[in-house]
Amino acid sequence: MAPLDMLRSLTRGERPRRIVIGFVAGFVGTLIFHQGMLGTLHALGIAPIAPFSLQPTSPLGVPEVWSLAFWGGVWGIAYAFAEGLLTRWLGYWLGATLFGAILPTLAFRFIVMPLKDIPAGNVSASLLITGLLVNAAWGLGTAFFFMLGMRRKG
Repeated sequence: MAPLDMLRSLTRGERPRRIVIGFVAGFVGTLIFHQGMLGTLHALGIAPIAPFSLQPTSPLGVPEVWSLAFWGGVWGIAYAFAEGLLTRWLGYWLGATLFGAILPTLAFRFIVMPLKDIPAGNVSASLLITGLLVNAAWGLGTAFFFMLGMRRKG
C-alpha cells in the first residue's frame, strides 16, 4: 500500500486519536527517555548538556525542558502518522529508533540552529553523538507510549 493510501485508509475517528496519542507519547517520551538518556550521557561525561534544564527559551521564556517536551509531542504526531509505514519497512522498534535518531536531529541541525543563529561549526562530535542517542531514545520511548495508547479502547 502506498504511503498516501495508508493515510487515507485511517478512519475519521482514527486520525484525531492518533494525533492525541502521538502528542502525549512524544511529550512523555521526551521527559522520560530523551531526558533520561541525556542524564546518562551527561553523567558519563559524553554530553556537555545536563537534563531537565529550566533555562528560559526565547522568545517566550518557557523552561527548556517543557519546550523540548512540547516539540517532542509535535514530533510524536509526525511519528503517529509515519508509524505504519516505518513498521512495514523496518519493523516497529527499529523504525521508531531510526525515525527518532535521524529526523529530529536533522531538523535541529538544519532548521533550529540557523533560526537560533548557532554557527554550524559549533557542532562537535560529542554534540552530534548526543543528539543521535537522545533522539533515538526519544523514538523508542515515543513508540512504547504510542503502542500503549493505541492498545487502549476508546
